Amino acid sequence: MSERTRRIERMNELDRRGRLALQRLLPGVASTLPGVDSSPGQTADPGQTGAQSGKLVVRSPLTGSEIAALSTTPVAELDSVFAVARRVQKRWAAADFESRKQAMLAFHDLVFAEQEALLDLVQWETGKSRGAAFEEIADVAINARYYARSAKSALADQRVQGAMPILTKAVVTRQPKGVVAVISPWNYPLTLTASDALAALMAGNAVVLKPDSLTPLTALAVKALFERAGLPKDLFQVVIGRGSDLGTPMIERADYVMFTGSTATGRHISRQAGERLIGFSAELGGKNAMIVRADAPPGKAAAGAVKACFSNAGQLCISIERIYVHERAWDTFVPAFLRKVKAIRVEGSMRWEADMGPLISQAQLEKVKAHVSDARAKGATVLAGGEELRGVGLWGYAPTVLTGVTPDMEVFAEETFGPVVSLYRVSSDDDAVRLANERRYGLNAAIWTRDVAGAEALARRLDAGMVNINDGYAAGWGSIGGINGGMKESGMGHRHGPEGITKYTDARLVVSQRVMPVAAPPGLGNKGWAKVMGGFLTAMRKLPPWLAGK
Repeated sequence: MSERTRRIERMNELDRRGRLALQRLLPGVASTLPGVDSSPGQTADPGQTGAQSGKLVVRSPLTGSEIAALSTTPVAELDSVFAVARRVQKRWAAADFESRKQAMLAFHDLVFAEQEALLDLVQWETGKSRGAAFEEIADVAINARYYARSAKSALADQRVQGAMPILTKAVVTRQPKGVVAVISPWNYPLTLTASDALAALMAGNAVVLKPDSLTPLTALAVKALFERAGLPKDLFQVVIGRGSDLGTPMIERADYVMFTGSTATGRHISRQAGERLIGFSAELGGKNAMIVRADAPPGKAAAGAVKACFSNAGQLCISIERIYVHERAWDTFVPAFLRKVKAIRVEGSMRWEADMGPLISQAQLEKVKAHVSDARAKGATVLAGGEELRGVGLWGYAPTVLTGVTPDMEVFAEETFGPVVSLYRVSSDDDAVRLANERRYGLNAAIWTRDVAGAEALARRLDAGMVNINDGYAAGWGSIGGINGGMKESGMGHRHGPEGITKYTDARLVVSQRVMPVAAPPGLGNKGWAKVMGGFLTAMRKLPPWLAGK
């Protein structure tokens, strides 16, 4: 059997599994799918407009097959989409927390019940490794459980200090925003559709989601699972189309916008949201740094760096793209790191044994190649990788390690969003922090060391919304009770924790005044009132906080 024949058989098997996953998760969509063409060498980018007007063609990065041709949502239909969402949202907001909680826990259970089909679908649509796809399953489960159990307390009425102790009762209450627009990217199509949406849903909102044009099928599967879990029909809706067509009309109709994507697009959306005076939250770009301190254990640090740099082929907002290695650790860390990088198993497969898959599109591959080519031409040294991998899906690229990267190179400051990392030798922690903070982004950072207390102090000096010590990103991302967001040009607002749900609500203060109003009683006059209040406030200053109401 020729290599070409074996490759065709492998691709046909991947397509077969993908179609079975669709039949299980989205039988209505699966029944309308085009025939599979697994011709090797297929190079058309996915997410392109098909031959039929109003259709979005989805292609698999694993096989090149056309796996769906979906009808796009006309802009004229958005009025109806949002009107239906508002109508359903009012009933959902009136439901008690227990009903919402049970629906979210049922969704959690369905994600695990359908795990194999979801993994196959996510891989078929994105090309990522099975391990990277499972990270999405785990993330959705963690978020669903956390918000199902914590939403009631996070959104509960909060008694706060009133104007006058005993006489003034002040309570902060919350209500849902209404309809939340979620605009999600292609790199984590399960995580960044379901997890952002479920916090908004638990807060009592409806959600209208626009997934990236490369990965609409996973979003439709999320919608189907939400409805199977008991969410009202049309509470969570998916619109299909390009951001350039649907983005602005969605923002014009939404009550809040959640966006994950590029900094350039985030700026544009923030201006539109600001013009309407609606809330906006975003996770944007990153050029994330890792610091390997002088005392870092080389083996553990190298293994951690491999995961931090090359998970999902580096197509991860919080992926590490720069490593600052202390000169005393360089000779032990770098060889250990390179050995592990060269051992990465890169495959276009659905096997658990694969460590990394192909990139998602031709455009992404070209960006990675351009960054590496530019660095090479300007004097950088390629320590590992630096080449396209033929036969690894459509757009395979080797895990790449560079050194000698200088400010005139594109890879120095611009986000690559691919399997490329640059190594820099530093002489001190101070140098590492200074260099890590030089870029315009501030999303994630990591520190490897034996001295955790020292690293915790160092972390406070890093301009990053999340700092992982002795981990690359997973420990911080999975700490769901905390926050996830960026500093500088890496975002606005946060997901996760109480803020991740309260941002989807409007707060109001309800104040009840007893006995007398906060005003001069009849006959006292302004001067007398000022004297009485002055004495009262002076006395309050001397009372303990618990008695004075802080």
